Amino acid sequence: IDADHLYKKYWITYNNGILLFFSPGMNAAVRAVVRMGIYVKAKVYFVYEGYQGMVDGGDNIVEVSWESVSSILQVGGTVIGSARCKSFRTREGRLQAAYNLVQRGITNLCVIGGDGSLTGANLFREEWSGLLEELAQKGKIDEEAVKKYAYLNIVGMVGSIDNDFCGTDMTIGTDSALHRIIEVVDAIMTTAQSHQRTFVLEVMGRHCGYLALVSALACGADWVFIPEYPPEEGWEDSMCVKLSENRARKKRLNIIIVAEGAIDCHNKPITSEKVKDLVVQRLGFDTRVTILGHVQRGGTPSAFDRILASRMGVEAVLALLEATPATPACVVSLSGNQAVRLPLMECVQMVSFWQKANLYFENNLNTYKLLSHKKPDAELPKTNFNVAVLNVGAPAAGMNAAVRAAVRVGITEGHKMFAVIDGFEGFARGKIKEISWGDVGGWTGQGGSILGTKRTLPAKYLEKIADQMRTNNINALMVIGGFEAYESCLQLHEARSRFEEFCVPICVLPATISNNVPGTDFSIGADTALNAIVETCDRIKQSASGTKRRVFIIETMGGYCGYLANMGALAAGADAAYIFEEQFDIRELQANVEHLTEKMKTSIQRGLVLRNENCNENYTTDFIYQLYSEEGKGVFDCRKNVLGHMQQGGAPSPFDRNFGTKISAKAMQWISKKLKETYRKGKVFANTDDSVCLLGMRRRNLVFQPVAELKTETDFVHRIPKEQWWLKLRPLMKILAKYKTSYDVSDSGQLEHVAMHSPKEAETGAI
Repeated sequence: IDADHLYKKYWITYNNGILLFFSPGMNAAVRAVVRMGIYVKAKVYFVYEGYQGMVDGGDNIVEVSWESVSSILQVGGTVIGSARCKSFRTREGRLQAAYNLVQRGITNLCVIGGDGSLTGANLFREEWSGLLEELAQKGKIDEEAVKKYAYLNIVGMVGSIDNDFCGTDMTIGTDSALHRIIEVVDAIMTTAQSHQRTFVLEVMGRHCGYLALVSALACGADWVFIPEYPPEEGWEDSMCVKLSENRARKKRLNIIIVAEGAIDCHNKPITSEKVKDLVVQRLGFDTRVTILGHVQRGGTPSAFDRILASRMGVEAVLALLEATPATPACVVSLSGNQAVRLPLMECVQMVSFWQKANLYFENNLNTYKLLSHKKPDAELPKTNFNVAVLNVGAPAAGMNAAVRAAVRVGITEGHKMFAVIDGFEGFARGKIKEISWGDVGGWTGQGGSILGTKRTLPAKYLEKIADQMRTNNINALMVIGGFEAYESCLQLHEARSRFEEFCVPICVLPATISNNVPGTDFSIGADTALNAIVETCDRIKQSASGTKRRVFIIETMGGYCGYLANMGALAAGADAAYIFEEQFDIRELQANVEHLTEKMKTSIQRGLVLRNENCNENYTTDFIYQLYSEEGKGVFDCRKNVLGHMQQGGAPSPFDRNFGTKISAKAMQWISKKLKETYRKGKVFANTDDSVCLLGMRRRNLVFQPVAELKTETDFVHRIPKEQWWLKLRPLMKILAKYKTSYDVSDSGQLEHVAMHSPKEAETGAI
């Protein structure tokens, strides 16, 4: 079903347009709404300066074209502005806004903002028919216009760095704000360690402590103050004792994070200055305050935010396509990796309750407490179990955060923790050492693998590894790594019949930039790699914009998995992405060249093409570069870049730090449970399939799955899962790059690529 069908089915009956209003959010959403709207042959308008522009009308409401939103993906803030509007809060102001919209035939609003903006939009919708009747009575519009534009449809997207809206796991802008905070924290850490200082950081969030809590979890802060959970009476003493203990252990750095709305148990504000004065007066530490302020709202949007906003923008247009007079105003939200539509006002009314009772928020808080406050040794349980942690495969950012969480949770559970150096190869050579709570301090922000990692599988060392497990009395294993880690645990599971030492609980944590491990939607490290790719693409696009008429071919890593190439292309606004999962031939390559040739005739005279390293053994990066160079001769120049191992390096993103931390903490608690279940007569013996599991994220749930069962879901030849959720996002990249392609819009609003023959689901397609 093509765009003509969509147009005839949904739009020709009332021949109107989409209005786009933006209250702080991401330009990727603006771009997606404009281009999806134009794809279905609707007129699309910008409203500059928010509701104020809607009331003022005139040049503030402007029809836009495809090119109007070119090169805005990487721009922070909003290209169409946002402003608070007192007049829109009055009926007179809304009456003028309605008149301005009717004059342009606009009866569809896409509103991007916070709960206040969305509430105002819903009120406008409820009053719409009355406003039109009043305009008719005053002679400003005729009765025909009242009938023609009788209904106003509204779809909302939440743009807020605070992540304080009910019904969505993440709001547009939150991930980018976390990036800004962590960048500052990482920079401060080097200063603080050099000068043995204490830093108090104040972050935004109004009455929501999400940014403060998650950034504290991501950087391993010593203390955090948030409004949702005021500290207990006597917190001053507790905090000072912890800081002095850290200094006694030769820890040169103390980080305290304060949410701007933090309060104590008496509902009195806890300010960053108050915390600083307390530390100076009680401990005499050299202490500095850093208030991040609006730095958190600025900067280049993260890859996650670009993809999230793009998906929400497309889904918002689909929701407007399907809206009827009886359809309530909805908000497009994120649930796991699914974009869903929820009733707008129900979400707004639930915000207050959500802030107090959100389970995900509470889980973050409990994980932070578990990892940051060590109980005295006398209070810790003693289990006499020994647990080993090792990294297997290629390095991935976030591995160290996962190791830190495993060690600290294991110690809290009463186990003795061992670190294995250099993967299974080091295991076989006896490179095993006990690791303590303090040994992993500061690991969350470190890239690569501090323990060292190898791709070597255990099959050739089984006997030596069994000897080492027996010698060190290892009762459980946590293996953190990519496809090799998954394969390794399969080999250990299959070797149990020959080596009793492997009859222990074993858990795999997926950690690879390729995101190619079966049993999970996301792997630790993939987000950091994706951000590295997008950052490079931004710089290349800037170069291309300066030189004009230039196309860049960029090769990404990932083996046979096209996740990085596909998602990088979507986040960077690429013109094409070649991946192994969607086979292509010379005809498609030629069509892409022709597409870029046509593009060079417009004002957008640059091109970006991503290629997964193993997408095709014949159509190599060099081949594609030479083909584009020859076919584009006289029209555009061509350049190529192989990103290589830069995708594995760098400091972990906030997502990878937190994902690695939380998934590892949960895995260690599972290991503790299995150890208790399988301990009999002074010995651990676990030989069932469910004692060797991979812990992965499926949509919004963390799920333990036996590795033996995952074999049927795995393409071992190409080292990828047989089904990958992100393939459903392929059409989004193509439509936003202005390709003529076929789509299917189901009754529930799911957008799918016809050629993929994917089963239809109840809600909109996945991230």
